[in-house]
Order: sequence, then structure tokens, then C-alpha cells
Amino acid sequence: MSAKSKAERALEQGKGIVRLAPTWVPRVFCVPGRRIKLHPDDYYALGGERGGIDERWFSSTTPADNGPLTSKNEGLSPIVFEHNGEKETVLLREAVDELKADLIGKLWEKHKRWPMYSKFFDNLGALPLHIHHGEEHAAKVNASGKPEAYYFPPQANNYGGEFPYTFFGLNPGVTKDQVREVLKDFAKGDNRITDLSAAYRLTPGTGWDLPPGILHAPGSLCTYEPQKASDVFALYQSLTGNTVIPEELLWKDTPPEEKGNYDYLVDVIDWELNVDPEFQKNHFMAPLPVRPLEEMRAEGYEERWICYLSDDFSAKELTVLPGKSVTIKDGGAYGMIMMQGHGTMGVWDIETPALIRFGQLTHDEYFVSESAARAGVKITNPSKCDPIVMLKHFGPDAHEDMPKR
Repeated sequence: MSAKSKAERALEQGKGIVRLAPTWVPRVFCVPGRRIKLHPDDYYALGGERGGIDERWFSSTTPADNGPLTSKNEGLSPIVFEHNGEKETVLLREAVDELKADLIGKLWEKHKRWPMYSKFFDNLGALPLHIHHGEEHAAKVNASGKPEAYYFPPQANNYGGEFPYTFFGLNPGVTKDQVREVLKDFAKGDNRITDLSAAYRLTPGTGWDLPPGILHAPGSLCTYEPQKASDVFALYQSLTGNTVIPEELLWKDTPPEEKGNYDYLVDVIDWELNVDPEFQKNHFMAPLPVRPLEEMRAEGYEERWICYLSDDFSAKELTVLPGKSVTIKDGGAYGMIMMQGHGTMGVWDIETPALIRFGQLTHDEYFVSESAARAGVKITNPSKCDPIVMLKHFGPDAHEDMPKR
């Protein structure tokens, strides 16, 4: 069966909503925080040399970039459907290429791809201070710039890990010469670049917006991260906790002719955004109701904007109250992940697993076509006491009423 036939069959079976299989991604420089429901025996399922699995990617058509050991289709979300009583799969990436606007609607004409994905980032400690390149620098290595956002789901943060604080940006008054000198010290041990930055305490149920070009060292809360479809980055901190960072990651996504040029690394930094004295005011995101809460509760649900300051993506948290059935309309295609409860969504069962084996299928992740989103998705919660809670991630131009600062 061709990829197009598989994609058409999957979309038809789901009546405009396709089921996705879990997509696990390891990072060699990370230690798993063990909050993403993977079985305790499976966090190193790909072998110690690949590192621990501390990420689960959602609605991804973007391959992970983990160096020469990266496995085939790593980071790419598979669609699961049935054919002649057997489970079949087709990559979401292939489905988008084949179905085009029938799956992602208006985004196909402008982007010719699904232009975002989301993930859980679940590390025991903080990540090294690093950067995601903007469009200008990413284009030099045939990549796209990478804005991203963070939301800290309460359901995934029963403990905060070793360092629930994130370093963002640079202290006002820091100079480019200071940054250049600590980068030159990368191979000497601890280059102490976080001395030039400031850490902010992370609070479950809130989030942050992060345009490209901003230095950041994500803290140890389990994080839901909508982002543009790119895996471009470079690590600017040489030691985090007791983990030494290979120098090759300082030069990741640097053009070959610029390797060794510390001025190039400094130029990747968006200086104005990094030294902003009102960084928290301009980038912190408290959740905002999409409508008056009293009106939504009367209809059986609550919905909040959780990521809303980027033009490249957005995200909402939807809660369906116990015993209620609602029909929710949205302006564009989206992916979703279950955080709490069980019930039905369209023709599908939805449920929140307690534990997942590596390679196991689940009923907690789906992708909703634009036509289905616009027509309205019926969600039913049969529980007498437990709400359904899901996180929904959208591409650009999905909403006309998204709040702005």
C-alpha cells in the first residue's frame, strides 16, 4: 500500500482525526527525570551510548538531529491505523506530503509542511546554557530558525527535579567581550557562562516564550514545549552539574568555514533580547481563559491559552469537566496529548496511561485535521469525578483571537 493510500485510509478511519504512536528521543548529554511515564526499565532502551530518553515528541514531522548514531525516523511521529485487522503505520510527515491541505488546511499553501511540533522535555537537572539560531544563521546550515515556548503541566511535575530554575538571557550591562572570553574558555573545564545570566524560578501551570537567539539553560521541571519545526542549537556552557559538554556541541550548526570563529558565536546571540531589563515582563506567560470561565463552565469545559506570544505556533489547555460532553471548534489543524482522565474524542477512545513500555502503542496522542477542527470535535468525559485534561498545539495562523502582549 502506498503512503498516500495509507494516509487516506487513516484519515478516513478517524473521521478527520488520526492516532499517533509515541515518539521517544534520547539526548546523550541528558539524564532522564522519569516523569514522562516511560517504564523504568526503558529510559536507556536505545543503549547507553545514545544517552537517556528524556524527550517525547508530539505531532512531529521534524527528524531529531542527534549526530551519527541517530536512528532512522528518530523524532518523526507515526500515524497508526488498521487494515485487514492488522495495525499499519505511516509517518505523519508522509501523510502531510500526500494529503496536503486535506490534512493541514491553509498551512499547506504557505509552508508546504506541518511547520511546528511539540515535546515533553524531562531532565533530572538543568540543561547547559544554549541557543537556538534565528533564520539568518540557521539558513547557513540549511535549517530553519527555532522559536519555542514552555509550559509546565502540573500533572507531570509531582517533583521539580534537581534545579527547577531556568537561566534566561544575559544580565544588563554584560558585554560581548565578556561572552567571547567565556566561550574561549569552553575547553578548560567550567567556563562559568551562567555568571553572566540570571535564573528564574519555574512554577507549574505557567510558561515562558523564547524567541530564537536567546541564551537559556532550561531547568528541571518537566516541560511541554511547542516550537517551530527545527532542531537547530549550539551549547555555550561547558559544564552543567557534573556533566562535561563535548566541545563539538559548542560548534553545532555552525558553518564549517566559521568553526573556531568566536565572533560568529557571539553574532548568533540576539543582543537586545538577551540584555532586556524587563525580560520576565516580556516573556513570562500566565494562562489566560479563551472565554469567560463562567460561560465555559456552564457548557461543561474550561479552556486556556498557555502559549500565545509567538507568531509561529500556539497552545491551549482544554479541560472537560466530569460527566460532560462538549464540541470544541478551532481555526486550524492541531496535535494533542492527554494529561489526565479518559473518554472519547470523535470516533476515538482517549485515555491517560500510567506507564508506557518503549514501543507500546497508546490512546493518548492524536492529530486533528483543519476541517475536523473547524467543524468541531466532540469530546465526552464519562467519569463522575475526574476531568479530562489535554494540551493542544497549533501551527501559525490558527486563531484570530489569540492574546498578544
